Amino acid sequence: MFLPGGPGIGSVFLYRALRSQAAARGLDVLMMEHRGVGFSRLRADGTEQASADVTVEAAADDLAAILDTEGVERAVVYGTSYGSYLAQLFGVRHPGRVAGMVLDSPLLSAGDRHTVRAHRRELLLHGTERLPTLVREAVAAADDLGSGHDVETVGQVAQVVYEFAGPETLERLLTTRQRGRGGRTWRWLASLGASERDGEASPFVAEFDLVAGITHGVLGFGADADGLPLDPQQAFAATAAHPDAPAFTGDTVDLPAALPGFTWPTAVVSGARDLRTPRRIAERAVSLLPDAALLRLPETGHSAMDTHRLAALHVAHHVERGDLRGLAQRADRIATLPRRGMLGTLGPLIRTAVRLTT
Repeated sequence: MFLPGGPGIGSVFLYRALRSQAAARGLDVLMMEHRGVGFSRLRADGTEQASADVTVEAAADDLAAILDTEGVERAVVYGTSYGSYLAQLFGVRHPGRVAGMVLDSPLLSAGDRHTVRAHRRELLLHGTERLPTLVREAVAAADDLGSGHDVETVGQVAQVVYEFAGPETLERLLTTRQRGRGGRTWRWLASLGASERDGEASPFVAEFDLVAGITHGVLGFGADADGLPLDPQQAFAATAAHPDAPAFTGDTVDLPAALPGFTWPTAVVSGARDLRTPRRIAERAVSLLPDAALLRLPETGHSAMDTHRLAALHVAHHVERGDLRGLAQRADRIATLPRRGMLGTLGPLIRTAVRLTT
């Protein structure tokens, strides 16, 4: 059972290719349209879900109901990003239904937001290496380089380019902007992911209104924004501060405390360039789980399920067979599999765009 990130990301249309390729590998695949999103915006009687009913606990119980409907006793649960959080909660509430688990770019608690912010600044803002020096200079010059080059946008562009195209491309882009060129490329990069940050809906693809109780209330997206450079919380601060947004209350279950009780094999997948759920969170998950293997993916950012689909399917297959040892032995080979899908090709597209501006 594949669980996408979000909260608010649809399953039906975005992951057709994933399901097709998984089936071709002999995997029986289930996906759920998350409560409050797409085809699950409505109740059985045709009325719209109430936002108060769209909770992470209800979503986890929906997964169990789907297994019941399909006559499946146990399943391997593959969750990426927020989907990994939902997978863990499903393991807490329905442990007898889990045959194995994949935590891709794992999220363990709302408190991870502090780890994410510290990691991003350590990597891209502090230090004397060339990249953080260039980022600091970009931040200092933010209001002097024209439209779309404010301090918040510097952090957003840095994240996109670093994750998808790598540090060398980010260095090249920042150097080009210092010279007053590449404005069109910069604005294009700044637009990527804008709908998620602004809460803009795309029906059946990304719908954020009804899941706000999870996004802001439980996970704390936008909470504690400090207004300083490279704060990932700043991107969601405006929607979190909206009068209709739920107040941040935090995790309803202590997932890190529950992980030592997970008895099934678990693969933890972590991209080396992941700025949204960095490696140290994945390492913490592995340290807490009794039967786990960490798959490190170099030159990969956030969510292998979205950006390195073949790697994700190989991991799912190994866990389905209970073969964590074989997964560890084939880690290097899995990491070098070709990228597939739109997000898998975004890196080369960004590198080409930046190269053409220099």
